[in-house]
Amino acid sequence: MNALCSALGRTVVSRSLTGSCSRAMAGALANIPDVEIDPEGTFKYILLRVKVKDGDAQKDVVRGTKSAEYHNHIFEKVSPALEALGMECKCLGGGKIEHNNKDKKIRVFGESTAFGKADHAVSVEKLKTVFSDYEVTWSDDKK
Repeated sequence: MNALCSALGRTVVSRSLTGSCSRAMAGALANIPDVEIDPEGTFKYILLRVKVKDGDAQKDVVRGTKSAEYHNHIFEKVSPALEALGMECKCLGGGKIEHNNKDKKIRVFGESTAFGKADHAVSVEKLKTVFSDYEVTWSDDKK
Protein backbone atom coordinates (compact mmCIF):
# COMPACT_ATOMS: atom_id res chain seq x y z
CA MET A 1 0.00 0.00 0.00
CA ASN A 2 2.78 2.45 0.88
CA ALA A 3 4.58 1.85 -2.41
CA LEU A 4 1.28 2.20 -4.27
CA CYS A 5 0.50 5.50 -2.56
CA SER A 6 4.02 6.72 -3.15
CA ALA A 7 3.75 5.96 -6.86
CA LEU A 8 0.23 7.34 -7.14
CA GLY A 9 1.09 10.48 -5.22
CA ARG A 10 3.64 11.38 -7.89
CA THR A 11 1.64 10.57 -11.02
CA VAL A 12 -2.02 11.13 -10.22
CA VAL A 13 -3.27 14.70 -10.19
CA SER A 14 -6.60 13.99 -8.48
CA ARG A 15 -6.70 15.82 -5.17
CA SER A 16 -8.85 13.22 -3.50
CA LEU A 17 -6.51 10.37 -4.40
CA THR A 18 -3.39 12.31 -3.47
CA GLY A 19 -5.09 13.33 -0.21
CA SER A 20 -5.91 9.69 0.43
CA CYS A 21 -2.25 8.81 -0.05
CA SER A 22 -1.23 11.57 2.35
CA ARG A 23 -3.67 10.21 4.91
CA ALA A 24 -2.41 6.67 4.32
CA MET A 25 1.18 7.79 4.80
CA ALA A 26 0.22 9.69 7.95
CA GLY A 27 -1.44 6.45 9.09
CA ALA A 28 1.78 4.58 8.34
CA LEU A 29 3.63 7.15 10.47
CA ALA A 30 1.19 6.54 13.33
CA ASN A 31 1.94 2.81 13.10
CA ILE A 32 5.67 3.35 13.70
CA PRO A 33 6.33 2.60 17.40
CA ASP A 34 7.32 5.60 19.51
CA VAL A 35 9.86 3.51 21.41
CA GLU A 36 11.97 0.46 20.60
CA ILE A 37 14.62 -0.29 23.22
CA ASP A 38 16.27 -3.36 24.69
CA PRO A 39 14.42 -4.99 27.60
CA GLU A 40 17.34 -4.70 30.06
CA GLY A 41 20.76 -3.15 30.52
CA THR A 42 22.66 0.05 29.76
CA PHE A 43 22.95 0.97 26.10
CA LYS A 44 23.18 3.76 23.56
CA TYR A 45 20.02 5.41 22.22
CA ILE A 46 19.06 8.02 19.66
CA LEU A 47 16.11 10.37 19.33
CA LEU A 48 14.84 10.54 15.75
CA ARG A 49 12.42 12.83 13.96
CA VAL A 50 10.46 10.72 11.48
CA LYS A 51 8.62 12.57 8.71
CA VAL A 52 6.40 11.47 5.85
CA LYS A 53 8.35 12.06 2.61
CA ASP A 54 6.89 15.04 0.75
CA GLY A 55 4.47 15.63 3.62
CA ASP A 56 4.09 17.57 6.85
CA ALA A 57 3.25 14.76 9.29
CA GLN A 58 6.09 13.93 11.66
CA LYS A 59 6.85 12.53 15.09
CA ASP A 60 9.82 11.84 17.34
CA VAL A 61 10.82 8.27 18.21
CA VAL A 62 13.36 6.65 20.55
CA ARG A 63 15.57 3.74 19.48
CA GLY A 64 18.21 2.04 21.62
CA THR A 65 20.10 -1.24 21.78
CA LYS A 66 23.09 -2.92 23.42
CA SER A 67 24.14 -4.25 20.03
CA ALA A 68 25.21 -0.77 18.87
CA GLU A 69 28.85 0.00 19.55
CA TYR A 70 28.27 3.59 18.39
CA HIS A 71 25.16 5.77 18.08
CA ASN A 72 25.46 5.90 14.29
CA HIS A 73 25.07 2.10 14.17
CA ILE A 74 21.51 2.54 15.43
CA PHE A 75 20.81 5.22 12.83
CA GLU A 76 22.34 3.12 10.03
CA LYS A 77 19.97 0.27 10.90
CA VAL A 78 16.79 2.28 11.52
CA SER A 79 17.00 4.83 8.70
CA PRO A 80 16.76 2.40 5.73
CA ALA A 81 13.87 0.55 7.39
CA LEU A 82 11.93 3.80 7.81
CA GLU A 83 12.77 4.96 4.28
CA ALA A 84 11.32 1.67 2.98
CA LEU A 85 8.04 2.75 4.63
CA GLY A 86 8.07 6.07 2.76
CA MET A 87 9.54 8.08 5.64
CA GLU A 88 12.52 10.37 6.10
CA CYS A 89 14.37 10.51 9.38
CA LYS A 90 16.83 12.80 11.06
CA CYS A 91 18.80 12.07 14.21
CA LEU A 92 18.16 14.77 16.82
CA GLY A 93 20.83 13.49 19.19
CA GLY A 94 21.69 10.59 21.42
CA GLY A 95 22.70 9.42 24.85
CA LYS A 96 22.41 6.32 26.98
CA ILE A 97 19.56 4.47 28.63
CA GLU A 98 19.86 2.42 31.78
CA HIS A 99 16.88 0.03 31.74
CA ASN A 100 16.20 -1.96 34.89
CA ASN A 101 13.05 -3.98 34.23
CA LYS A 102 13.23 -5.76 37.61
CA ASP A 103 12.91 -2.48 39.54
CA LYS A 104 10.87 -0.84 36.75
CA LYS A 105 13.27 2.07 36.35
CA ILE A 106 14.69 3.80 33.29
CA ARG A 107 17.39 6.46 33.47
CA VAL A 108 18.32 8.56 30.42
CA PHE A 109 21.68 10.35 30.43
CA GLY A 110 24.85 11.15 28.49
CA GLU A 111 25.34 12.23 24.90
CA SER A 112 26.41 11.03 21.48
CA THR A 113 29.80 12.08 20.15
CA ALA A 114 28.49 11.84 16.57
CA PHE A 115 25.02 13.39 17.00
CA GLY A 116 25.27 15.49 20.16
CA LYS A 117 23.00 15.27 23.21
CA ALA A 118 19.39 14.37 22.57
CA ASP A 119 16.71 16.38 24.35
CA HIS A 120 16.39 13.87 27.18
CA ALA A 121 13.17 15.51 28.39
CA VAL A 122 11.52 14.65 25.04
CA SER A 123 12.95 11.13 25.14
CA VAL A 124 11.67 10.59 28.68
CA GLU A 125 8.14 11.71 27.72
CA LYS A 126 8.17 9.14 24.89
CA LEU A 127 9.46 6.44 27.22
CA LYS A 128 6.79 7.27 29.84
CA THR A 129 4.00 6.62 27.31
CA VAL A 130 5.28 3.08 26.73
CA PHE A 131 6.59 2.36 30.23
CA SER A 132 3.79 4.00 32.20
CA ASP A 133 4.35 1.78 35.25
CA TYR A 134 8.05 2.69 35.45
CA GLU A 135 9.98 5.45 37.16
CA VAL A 136 11.58 7.25 34.19
CA THR A 137 14.18 9.96 34.86
CA TRP A 138 16.90 11.86 33.03
CA SER A 139 20.00 13.85 33.84
CA ASP A 140 22.87 15.61 32.11
CA ASP A 141 25.31 13.24 33.81
CA LYS A 142 27.87 11.69 31.50
CA LYS A 143 27.81 8.35 33.36
